[in-house]
Amino acid sequence: MNRYDHRYADPDSYRQRRRGFDSGRGGGRGGGRGGRHGGHRDDLDNLSLPKQDFGNLVPFEKNFYVESPSIRAMTETEVKMYRARREITVEGHDVPRPIRIFQEANFPDYCLEVIAKLGFVEPTPIQAQGWPMALKGRDLIGIAETGSGKTLSYLLPAFVHVSAQPRLVQGEGPIVLVLAPTRELAVQIQEEALKFGSRAGIRSTCIYGGAPKGPQIRDLRRGVEIVIATPGRLIDMLEAQHTNLRRVTYLVLDEADRMLDMGFEPQIRKIVTQIRPDRQTLYWSATWPREVETLARQFLRNPYKVIIGSLELKANQSINQVVEVVTEAEKYNRLIKLLKEVMDGSRILIFTETKKGCDQVTRQLRMDGWPALSIHGDKNQSERDWVLAEFRSGRSPIMTATDVAARGLGRITVC
Repeated sequence: MNRYDHRYADPDSYRQRRRGFDSGRGGGRGGGRGGRHGGHRDDLDNLSLPKQDFGNLVPFEKNFYVESPSIRAMTETEVKMYRARREITVEGHDVPRPIRIFQEANFPDYCLEVIAKLGFVEPTPIQAQGWPMALKGRDLIGIAETGSGKTLSYLLPAFVHVSAQPRLVQGEGPIVLVLAPTRELAVQIQEEALKFGSRAGIRSTCIYGGAPKGPQIRDLRRGVEIVIATPGRLIDMLEAQHTNLRRVTYLVLDEADRMLDMGFEPQIRKIVTQIRPDRQTLYWSATWPREVETLARQFLRNPYKVIIGSLELKANQSINQVVEVVTEAEKYNRLIKLLKEVMDGSRILIFTETKKGCDQVTRQLRMDGWPALSIHGDKNQSERDWVLAEFRSGRSPIMTATDVAARGLGRITVC
């Protein structure tokens, strides 16, 4: 799907989030409301978190990058040609050269083994340039479209970072914190973290609203090196003192533009006050509007910046888009005709504007014999997980959805 569809496919859902309806998430920019499942408390901005004292901080290692001899041997012309061919633009002082194959990143053997098992052929552009930047320990701004491989761009350096830090002791919080705008994206990130972390003995957990708190609290109290979280539920946990962020030295803001769209800025600021100021911060976004740039300027120090493709918001060129203008009465019959033309065993994703419309279309499709399921913000987490699993496997090849589905499906093929 193109980025426009991915971000704004369901205006009704978007408006409701801005009013604070969506569990585990932020609300509108004006009030920052929402984030508490079940409505126990609506205003996260009024919550008081413990004041942190960051005096006498013990320095920690940041720079783990060892440039491969093959990369060191590249001429400046070769570097420029490689970046131009892969549409990589860089900014910053002392920018490292991009890598071309996985082995040149000098990741631990277990990382390379998992990469090989996953069948990846070569680093994506954001990985080729982002990995050396992140491993050098500097703050980083990465701008690339959804599905470009950003997740592994920050996760693999995170594992290297964790392995070099002192082990956690009882009562300490995570070393790495990844903030994501939605629970679907947080779960996707956790799935990738588990693939690599299990080989390194690095523990991770996923903290998000719309799911029971008990298992999440147990993970936090037991101790995990990596926490992947939506801001609302994380603030819940911090206020209840189920965890703390005093050990966080590696902070990731994933899909920063999306988090601002959803009104997360007050919650992000509240969370950042709990993290030591000399952390390494990685800031990832699909677009670069002024609000995103302003927040990055406040949170980051002397960052590298890597841009893949153009900053201009445009449709994904690999997707064939056909626009048809029809009346409301003609929509369903046209949909059925299209399904008959394209239904060849492939998966089909149908976006609707509202949650009510999503259920209505799904109900009618099933009555007419089409194997359809639906997903939107009013579904509980277990049902959403089940529908996504049915769609991914192809057991239910048609899924109707509001924009929440896009967050869950955004990284099926490329991580």
